Amino acid sequence: MTQKVLSGPRNIAIVGPYSSGKTTLLESLLYVSQAITRKGKIEEGNTLGDATPEARDRTMSVELNAACTEYGGIRFNFVDCPGSVELQQETDNALIGVDAAIIVCEADPHRVLTLAPLFQFLDSWEIPHLIWVNKMDRAAAPFQEVLKALKTVSSRPILPQQYPIREDQKLVGFIDLITEQAYHYHANAPADHVPLPESLKAQEQAAREEMLETLADFDDHLLEELLEDIQPPEEEILRDLKQDLGADLIVPVLFGIASEDFGSRPLWDALVKEAPDASVTAENRGVDASVTEPLAQVLKTFYSPQGGKLSLVRIWQGSLSDGDCLNGDRMGGLYRLMGQQQESLSKANAGDIVAVARLDHAHTGTTLSTQSTPNVELPTAEKLAPVYALAIAPENRSDEVKLTDALNKLMEEDPSLRWEQHGDTHEVILWGQGEVHLNISLDRLRRKYNLPMTTHLPRVPYKETIRKVGKEIRGRYKHQTGGHGQFGDVCLDIRPLERGQGFNFDQKIVGGVVPRQYIPSVETGVREYLSQGPLGFPVVDVAVTLTNGSYHAVDSSDQAFKQAARIAMQEGLPKCEPVLLEPVDAVEISVPNSFTAGVLKLISTHRGQILGYEAKAGWQGWDTVAAHIPESEMQNLILELRSLSMGVGTFCWHYDHLDPVPDALRDRILAKANA
Repeated sequence: MTQKVLSGPRNIAIVGPYSSGKTTLLESLLYVSQAITRKGKIEEGNTLGDATPEARDRTMSVELNAACTEYGGIRFNFVDCPGSVELQQETDNALIGVDAAIIVCEADPHRVLTLAPLFQFLDSWEIPHLIWVNKMDRAAAPFQEVLKALKTVSSRPILPQQYPIREDQKLVGFIDLITEQAYHYHANAPADHVPLPESLKAQEQAAREEMLETLADFDDHLLEELLEDIQPPEEEILRDLKQDLGADLIVPVLFGIASEDFGSRPLWDALVKEAPDASVTAENRGVDASVTEPLAQVLKTFYSPQGGKLSLVRIWQGSLSDGDCLNGDRMGGLYRLMGQQQESLSKANAGDIVAVARLDHAHTGTTLSTQSTPNVELPTAEKLAPVYALAIAPENRSDEVKLTDALNKLMEEDPSLRWEQHGDTHEVILWGQGEVHLNISLDRLRRKYNLPMTTHLPRVPYKETIRKVGKEIRGRYKHQTGGHGQFGDVCLDIRPLERGQGFNFDQKIVGGVVPRQYIPSVETGVREYLSQGPLGFPVVDVAVTLTNGSYHAVDSSDQAFKQAARIAMQEGLPKCEPVLLEPVDAVEISVPNSFTAGVLKLISTHRGQILGYEAKAGWQGWDTVAAHIPESEMQNLILELRSLSMGVGTFCWHYDHLDPVPDALRDRILAKANA
């Protein structure tokens, strides 16, 4: 039996907001192409993708799912990406390795705004993309209103290729604007050709003219034909569509109902006729696909308890064979993924997306070659800044030794995670993109690594300083034992420093009243006390000067002078009017300008200081608001911001300075700390 030879491959990402129906669309496409014999349903927990316990529990995609099939003599690799805004990093990492993306959205113009960040990313990387409007049976508005809303979030022209046919407000078919043929949908079967409804001829003509005029903006020959009232042939229209889509000049729009397979076959036809080949994508990225030297990039890292590490890679040039060494690591297997199933391969060629086992030193985004160090470094998606944190600790203290390894593996799978051992609070803090994101990660710690965690909001690293000067503060340590005693005597001056100057120690000893060898011990004693001042927090922005003292020729020691310094600080610092300080972050919030007024109010309710706002560069209709916000007010800011802005608002931040805590709040903080 002769093996079928397929052209391609073409790599397609399925992206879109949460609950838009991406996984359902993938099931439909695989079913129509006969890659699966039965469609799964999310509510029944039997879809090809979303097979992990974390996805099943939440009935949503929580990580990238890969699948492959063939249609029209072409091999297609699909990557179904999570829709939650908190899992955007997963989507960004996958998109840089595909040839085109299908944006799945609902037929609701009010929800179109949630697509704005996705459009921005696709256009900034010049990734070809088309829109598939799902759930047309639940359309909240006419199709033309949906198109109008889509135009407000896309920097590329929106170009519908179909027009809906409705009967009694129910979607029953579509008109293909390329061929001007009308079709009626049928469950589990291709759509039937029907006469074009007379009542829709005017709307169809207007929509088709708009499509052709958009294409003519990029084709002078087509423009001449339209000016001369010549109907262009179907082949010319398809050629323009393929060329313009491949160059990310247009955004075609199709629609359907994924759960019923309505529109899936026309979408397949569009992918076959219009989606760019893998070689075109490589050329657009500046990669020579004809070069035989292998060059690949990791799009996603998986860890499984049984199979170990698996890297999903896009091969940009050359070919990979099972057993090759990549960046010095010998691969432990080469596979094609179909959900959780793995098909062993002996070889994979340029343009393909495959999984490689046991690349120990490769991380998501890593450029791979058969050399120990690649000659080129492929660009990677920007790592998203963390915006939400939880302090975590193992339920079993004995598990602390394996926590670090498990957290590092989590970060390999999900680069938008970050963890740290906080230097002031000594908590292990897990950072991510939101509450859902961290809960998914905690579930993985429990299930994959048998590490159940306790969690709480991180403690705020308050500091304290002083307002007044303390002069000639004496500290004397005298302790008599059976042998040599202990004696140290110091006199200190304490004064506040400007904010941000830290700690300064000086000495003005005259006549050797404190021997030189004991002066470092005095400084050590001062520093040790400053780690927890009279209010219970580390002390900053303080200068201490050793001005006088005395010693005993036999009983004085380093330890005695260290204790004397601590006594002096304990005596003197409370008299210098201690002040509680809180960390304040510099924050830049990005939102559509329709939400700017709400953001300004939000900042005020979080004790923030608004520094100003301006249009966000490169983002039409968006603003960036700059502010200073106390760190204690930042912990739930992302949750409130997303609630305010339909989930699209975000921010970046960094520590800026310390400020005194308001008196009313200060008392509550100290009471809680003392408790």
